[in-house]
Amino acid sequence: MSQTFLKSVNSNINFPTEEESILKFWREINVFEQQLALSKDRPRYTFYDGPPFATGMPHYGHILAGTIKDVVTRYATANGFYVERRFGWDCHGLPVEYEIDKTNNILGPADVEKMGIDVYNAKCRSIVMRYASEWEKIVERMGRWIDFKNDYKTMYPWFMESIWWVFKQIYEKGMVYRGFKVMPFSSACHTPLSNFEAGQNYKEVVDPAIIVTFPLETDPDISLIAWTTTPWTLPSNLAVCVHPDFCYVKVRDIKRGKTYIMMEDRLCILFKKEEDYEIIEKFQGQKLFGLRYIPLFKYFEKLRSDNPNKGAFRVLTDTYVTSSEGTGVVHQAPGFGEDDYRICLANQVFLKDEGVVCPVDESGLFTLEITEYAGVYVKDADKKIIKQLNTEGRLIQNSSVKHNYPFCWRSETPLLYKAVPSWFIRVQDIIPKLLENNRNSYWVPEFVQERRFHNWLESSRDWAISRNRYWGTPMPIWTNADFSEVVCVGSIQELEELSGAKVTDLHRENIDHIEIPSKRGGPNLKRISEVLDCWFESGSMPYAQAHYPFDKRKQFDTIFPADFIAEGIDQTRGWFYTLLVISTILFGKAPFKNLVVNGIVRASNGQKMSKKLKNYPDPMLIVDKFGSDALRLYLVTSPCVRGEDMKFREEGVRDIIKDVFLPWFNAYRFLVQTLLWRDEVCLFVCWCAYLFVF
Repeated sequence: MSQTFLKSVNSNINFPTEEESILKFWREINVFEQQLALSKDRPRYTFYDGPPFATGMPHYGHILAGTIKDVVTRYATANGFYVERRFGWDCHGLPVEYEIDKTNNILGPADVEKMGIDVYNAKCRSIVMRYASEWEKIVERMGRWIDFKNDYKTMYPWFMESIWWVFKQIYEKGMVYRGFKVMPFSSACHTPLSNFEAGQNYKEVVDPAIIVTFPLETDPDISLIAWTTTPWTLPSNLAVCVHPDFCYVKVRDIKRGKTYIMMEDRLCILFKKEEDYEIIEKFQGQKLFGLRYIPLFKYFEKLRSDNPNKGAFRVLTDTYVTSSEGTGVVHQAPGFGEDDYRICLANQVFLKDEGVVCPVDESGLFTLEITEYAGVYVKDADKKIIKQLNTEGRLIQNSSVKHNYPFCWRSETPLLYKAVPSWFIRVQDIIPKLLENNRNSYWVPEFVQERRFHNWLESSRDWAISRNRYWGTPMPIWTNADFSEVVCVGSIQELEELSGAKVTDLHRENIDHIEIPSKRGGPNLKRISEVLDCWFESGSMPYAQAHYPFDKRKQFDTIFPADFIAEGIDQTRGWFYTLLVISTILFGKAPFKNLVVNGIVRASNGQKMSKKLKNYPDPMLIVDKFGSDALRLYLVTSPCVRGEDMKFREEGVRDIIKDVFLPWFNAYRFLVQTLLWRDEVCLFVCWCAYLFVF
């Protein structure tokens, strides 16, 4: 053991500096590329990397998931497998468009049309990879081996072409339909969201909670009373609904001197003491069916009908009404509630071909139909509507309620539930197969698979895959005006053959003008304006990253399904879900064999990490201070790896240095010094023997 080697073990080691020197050495010898080349002919272990957006910087959640991915793929390589590790980028969708809308003061579709879709999409393209170089630097600094040179981007034409192929396969299986449904709608982004997107970002808010009257036409002195937390939907009221089997009462309000009809079990919402009211009559809700009432507003009087089984402003019945909240009388605004829409359509409050009453535009503003509030944002109208109802004597209680409410995951604005036409995938038809495929995969931890994901799959709804946006993969559907002739295109070549046009890029500005001749001799078919949900793109990445089926068709079985994927627990309603839905429809099986789910890294006070609040330290400052190995080890030994949330503490990273790295390093130094001391003793003995002999 040489003296030179001993000097290389500095007692005052700086771990971040040592890591930098190792990274430099790795770069000099192209260590990752060499490792891939040396294992090229070994059995393949397939890994899919979920694509992030490069419009923001990596956070601790990315670092944790990236570390788990790095550990597993390195382990697989060490066990004799070839592991291709391609980095991917999400390029389309709301995260990019929202940034452009903010910086260019775009308030709605009219502003985009005025600017021009080509200019708008060019602006989107310009910021897609805004932080790509920073991502590469951070990922490399964390010591992760991943291939950035052979990456995939969802905006590549070849990637988008595979998306078209995937969509056409699903379409031809009869799994795609166009429908009119009440959906979570982002007024800031002017587009509907899928239910799993709406489920990603609930916040606790305080909303108004009011009780209003609906006097009976036959006896205005008797009123049905309904409770609502969305006063802005009351101008669109077309009916009220009661439970057919529950007990309702006609009750005398002694203090107010009024007579109301409500559910017996819900008397507590209006009366604190039994002496405050007198029950006049009891009956089942079914007895109320068909009664007519005086509407709150007169905007939609035209929907009233003399036919007792048709028209608006009637009492309807349905078992979705509960006895756990409200008054047991639910106001129905079919343009803003899924059950409202279903019940009113079934009872012919409106006819499907006439369209549902939905007087709110894509920006969440009342339309001209609501004359008194036209142009007012619906949430801002709550107080004004409450004041008007109070003035007119229709308000009997005004309070507030604290509850969880969905917010747009991108704009952080409250979602509205709004009736919009959209394209859907029939997910509900395949729920049993989804559950079976979920059981056939292996998850760590198991409880996420068996409970959280299983429960989500069980309650799956049809997936709204269309978006009224611009920067995305256009839906490959060409149709005539009444949708009686529809053509679904599955490739660039197919579009060129059908239209005679030359196609080099699939974004809207390059194909919206292309028309396909009608086979029936009618007008040319035009492409619908919608683009695909960006989650559809990421869910199709197992095929699109390989440009399947246009390339690598023979090798596809060696890369599908993945042996391993890993992401955060929030992806149970995101990437994990969309991967499974698309794979189940296309191939009847799960797209992954093994899956690791990590929990959420939160700020030290338990709150969600927020750049605005600055409630967490910059990851690179932690790395510069303690080193990436300490941060990696801190994260992968945390409760997050068990699927639980954790509170990030800088002291925890420091303790890894103090409790793990320094004891290890001191033991290493002791070993080196011991070996050197042994060599020096041996040298002394040999020298003495030499002197004795000679």
